Amino acid sequence: MKKLLLLLLTVGSALSAHAQSQILQTYLEEGIAGNLALKQQNLEIEKALKGIDIARTNYFPQVNFSPSYSVAFGGRKIQIPIGDLLNPVYSTLNKLTDSDAFPQVENASEQLAPMNFHDTKLEIKVPLFNTDIRYNVALQKDLLVTEEAKRKFLEYELRHAMEAAYYQYLQSLEAVQIYENSEKLLESYLRLNQTLVQHEEALKDILLSSEYELSKVQQEKAVAEKNTRLAQAYFNFLLNRKLEEPVLADTAFFHSLPPKLSLEEYTETAFRNRPEFEQLNAGLKTTQTLLRMQEKNAVLPQVFMGANTGFQGFGYTFRDQAYMVGQIGLNWPIFHAGEKKIKIQQTRISGEILRTKTEEAKKQVEMQVYRSFHELETALSALGSKERDLARTEKIFQLVNSRYKNGAAIPLEVHKAQNDRLIAQLSHSLGKLEVWLKYAELKKGAGW
Repeated sequence: MKKLLLLLLTVGSALSAHAQSQILQTYLEEGIAGNLALKQQNLEIEKALKGIDIARTNYFPQVNFSPSYSVAFGGRKIQIPIGDLLNPVYSTLNKLTDSDAFPQVENASEQLAPMNFHDTKLEIKVPLFNTDIRYNVALQKDLLVTEEAKRKFLEYELRHAMEAAYYQYLQSLEAVQIYENSEKLLESYLRLNQTLVQHEEALKDILLSSEYELSKVQQEKAVAEKNTRLAQAYFNFLLNRKLEEPVLADTAFFHSLPPKLSLEEYTETAFRNRPEFEQLNAGLKTTQTLLRMQEKNAVLPQVFMGANTGFQGFGYTFRDQAYMVGQIGLNWPIFHAGEKKIKIQQTRISGEILRTKTEEAKKQVEMQVYRSFHELETALSALGSKERDLARTEKIFQLVNSRYKNGAAIPLEVHKAQNDRLIAQLSHSLGKLEVWLKYAELKKGAGW
């Protein structure tokens, strides 16, 4: 417990030392609130809640109003030989009494399908003992946990996608700024070279060379601006907004470095926070609940009480047609070729499968965190090298630029120094993007 508390304090202090960009956090909340997939999952959660309410209704009596009316023509008939049975007796009695007091009767024939017959009744059924009801409520609660874990996973994936898209947008803006600065510098060189050519202090080829270098940078800037528009559109797409809606850029945040914990801390955090484990644990709990229900159902009966009351008879007269039937019933399957036992074994196997999947997921998550952690270290190391390269190219450019203005350097040297500095600036910008993307991957692996 102390170790866990210490880990939480360490994580909290590291994150507070480098809080996430407030602008980005606002966008993340907006994207989560407006995402259509998350809205669908929220509806699934509401549906699961209603499933719990439906399962609870089985605790209460069921009352059904069931009127029926029958009209029949033809069909089978039952022959009742009343005449054959009574007429000989009646004839004998008439002879003995010397009278006609006992008339002859005809044989009867009754149609089996009732004609003009109604059964208007209320059916009431009350469960007295049924373990399935309690466990079915528990199963619906477990399904609710599963749906909530699915929502957390969707939110988790969306958050990572939005973070990565925002970092790419910031880098694209920085690339445009680098090209704009280079364009302004080349324009100043072009003006300087035009002056030199006008005063016949330089040949016209340096003017053509400057125009070429400026045109090349302008083309690259146009590509960078296109990439910015695409990055902006993709980020707005993830936020479910209009594609061309403005996006605020937290450039100061992009120039900073992310916090860093130890590999063990990231791994332990992943085991606690990753939504995949919540889904697997919820599935395992559902399987355990189903197993307990099947075990109880295999040895315990279901007992219920019911009653029927209403009117039954020929014609809708309701006179002398009232009736009431009460009953208590028990349902206790005795033999079905071991079906329930086999189902219990099947559910236990499902539980073992989920436990195996959980162990496999732990190994995969551990590997993912390990890879992301070392990729972030490599990206940070590479960024340090790019910063040193940027400083070197900046120094070289300043020296060559100074010599060129004093007439001690040729245009080729200036253009090379300028291109080297431009490449170093872009490389450094991409290095920062790589660091933040690897940090986002590490956070995703750690379940942040």
